Amino acid sequence: MEIQLELEGLKRAQALDEDQLREIMRLYGDEIWNYIYYLTGNGETADDLAQEVFVKCYYRIATYQGTSTFKAWLFTIARNTVFSYRKSKYFRLGLWGGRQQTLNAADTEHEERVMRQAGMSASAEMEYMGNRRVAEIWEIIMRLPLKLREVLVLDLKAELSVREIAGLTGLPEGTVKSRLHRARRKVQEQLRGRE
Repeated sequence: MEIQLELEGLKRAQALDEDQLREIMRLYGDEIWNYIYYLTGNGETADDLAQEVFVKCYYRIATYQGTSTFKAWLFTIARNTVFSYRKSKYFRLGLWGGRQQTLNAADTEHEERVMRQAGMSASAEMEYMGNRRVAEIWEIIMRLPLKLREVLVLDLKAELSVREIAGLTGLPEGTVKSRLHRARRKVQEQLRGRE
């Protein structure tokens, strides 16, 4: 509850000091990075854009009105930052004929993060099998269409409510529920197909 009380004061904040920004980055840094990674599929891009999100947070704290949770506000900044990046990247690629970088399935940094999050098995063999299963699930999630992947990541990783996801994405709550249902069903179908 202590963290909530500190964040509650940010509703009226006109500026952040460095300690407050460090605390926000500590609390939400991994979640913001993961969300951006799941939207972009690229670790380096996630690094750059996550930094940009926290710079924007620092300079735009006065715009936080408290109508949503602070976490949802940060995720909105992250989403808008990714979409702005995509638009500018699309423009550059279209203009100069470049090629977009694709997701490398063996992105070891990401796999290590996923495996650390799943590492709760008693034996080495069980841990290995659990890690493989978690990596397999996230591999399937990363191949979902963006509109399904985004709501699933916000639900599973960011643990946002349907209402918060709806506010963040600008979708009706019913659409969010429908996309979550479809995303879960697709993941389950693909997992059954691999067994």
